Amino acid sequence: MTVLPDDGLPLAAEFPDATHEQWQRLVEGVLRKSGKDVTGAAAEEALSTSLDDGLTTRPLYTADDTREDDSPGLPGFAPFTRGSSAAGTTAAGGWDVRQRHERPDPALANEAVLADLENGVSSLWLAVGDAGLPVSGLDQALDGVYLDLAPVALDAGAEFDAAARELLRIVEARGVAADELRGNLGADPLGLAARTGTYESALAGQTVALAELTSRQYPGLRALVVDALPYHEAGASAAQELGCSLATGVGYLRTLTEAGLDVEAACGQLDFRYAATADQFLTIAKFRAARRLWARVAEVCGAAGAGAQRQHAVTSSVMMTRRDPWVNMLRTTIACMAAGVGGADSVTVLPFDQAIGLPDAFARRIARNTSTILVEESHLSRVVDPAGGSWYVEQLTDELAAAAWEWFQEIEKAGGQEQALASGLVGERIAATWERRTKALAKRREPITGVSEFPLLAERAVDRDPAPAKPSGGLPRVRRDEAYEALRARSDAHLAETGSRPRVFIAALGPAAAHTGRVTFAANLFQAGGVEPVHDPVTVDPGTVAEAFAASGAAVACICSSDALYAEQAADVAAALREAGARTVFLAGRPGEAEDTYRSAGVDAFVFAGSDAVAVLTSVLDRMEVK
Repeated sequence: MTVLPDDGLPLAAEFPDATHEQWQRLVEGVLRKSGKDVTGAAAEEALSTSLDDGLTTRPLYTADDTREDDSPGLPGFAPFTRGSSAAGTTAAGGWDVRQRHERPDPALANEAVLADLENGVSSLWLAVGDAGLPVSGLDQALDGVYLDLAPVALDAGAEFDAAARELLRIVEARGVAADELRGNLGADPLGLAARTGTYESALAGQTVALAELTSRQYPGLRALVVDALPYHEAGASAAQELGCSLATGVGYLRTLTEAGLDVEAACGQLDFRYAATADQFLTIAKFRAARRLWARVAEVCGAAGAGAQRQHAVTSSVMMTRRDPWVNMLRTTIACMAAGVGGADSVTVLPFDQAIGLPDAFARRIARNTSTILVEESHLSRVVDPAGGSWYVEQLTDELAAAAWEWFQEIEKAGGQEQALASGLVGERIAATWERRTKALAKRREPITGVSEFPLLAERAVDRDPAPAKPSGGLPRVRRDEAYEALRARSDAHLAETGSRPRVFIAALGPAAAHTGRVTFAANLFQAGGVEPVHDPVTVDPGTVAEAFAASGAAVACICSSDALYAEQAADVAAALREAGARTVFLAGRPGEAEDTYRSAGVDAFVFAGSDAVAVLTSVLDRMEVK
């Protein structure tokens, strides 16, 4: 209960508002204790985080960061930053839960489809053609599905025309009214070009024909999808993903309007698909920025009222890991939440075993229930644009939109998305972004739980049926875990051949209080490469380390302790390890001025936070002659 003083003001009114400068001084004091003597703006910069696209997130945002001339508007009104409709997804009781199916056997696919629809899924995303169901099996796969209630989105690659015609034939044969049909036929020639490296001009004619047909006969159906996943899955940043989607959308508008559709009708034929990642705030900002950017395109084209973008969010395959796949459930939960908060109309949560093969029934159940929990139990869909008004989110949305628009303009100057793909501009720019990110992953500055951090070597492998091959030949498909996966595969092969994993002896000096921190660090580091740490006995000294190393069965060793004990014992322990046959001796921590002393005694390398873990682990396996 709030106690009011005699003047009727709340007690908080007796305290003056804190200023930005006062906050900075407090930050300076904290940083000073950690050894950083910085003041003013430099103190704030020390707590800032650099993102891709030249963006920076600061530790504090205030009302001063907002601009009166750049309002996000209201939900359902241009520029649609706050949502494509005034009620968001609240009127529908939550976002559309869209499950992906790519099992090629029509009977098994039908079993999975019906199970999903009976247990919370509200629409289907079907892979058809070489990467999924055969076109001829579409009817069987959809047996028992009420097509007037469950929208269907097709993903058929180059076979989109045949798949679309087959779906429409099924609809007509089952007597579904044309105005009750919902979904997307999946035409995306530019997305296919990004996947395969070639643009087939004949597909443009098929795309136009489908758009004209749906615009004329199926008011709730859309023919085209602007799929940004090929760019995200190649390693693109958020702004690059948005810029490529804008350029693709504009390319389709040109094609459709040149064929005779007006701008509003052309806009009404497009759905947009984006990736949602575990970076929740960046994902929220991305979906908000995407709507704002497309609204600007529609406005410039003279159809401002058609600028409400319909969005399909898909949890990122780039973040999915093959090792410790259970952690993927946590990643997809955060991504799903961010997409829903960001205003996505449909959300696909990829099953946790997606990176391994075709998901089983349990994985599909967890995927669909992720949305159900967030909508029904967490009530996320009861608030329209819950992030709106956050100074941080609004600023991040503005900055991301500006960076994406700049990249979009560069693509347009290069002749549009088709030419930018053909010339290599898109591929080269995305590759440069992924190269920078790869370095951060290698140094574990972007940690991967269960892979580069806290891996479990004894985990049982998860086996799944192989998934159909994806289209290839164009932009690559990358994963965050790929470098560590290669290292773990070498360790697995060594285990299969010899019966044991490559080992590293942990030479811990002194009591647990002195060495536990660095022992934990070193054990995590080596296990990330499939190298088993042997920490027995718990502590050693120059007189006992040689015998302990010989008993460990390891070929390399890592010394772990405090700086004070290093000064007393590290050189002698390193020398003893060398004499005992250690091929490589590591020391956990930065060596400082004693580096030459340690190296002279036999230390080969130093491992510490920020060192290149992939390079270190590769060298370890190489020295152990692990193939």
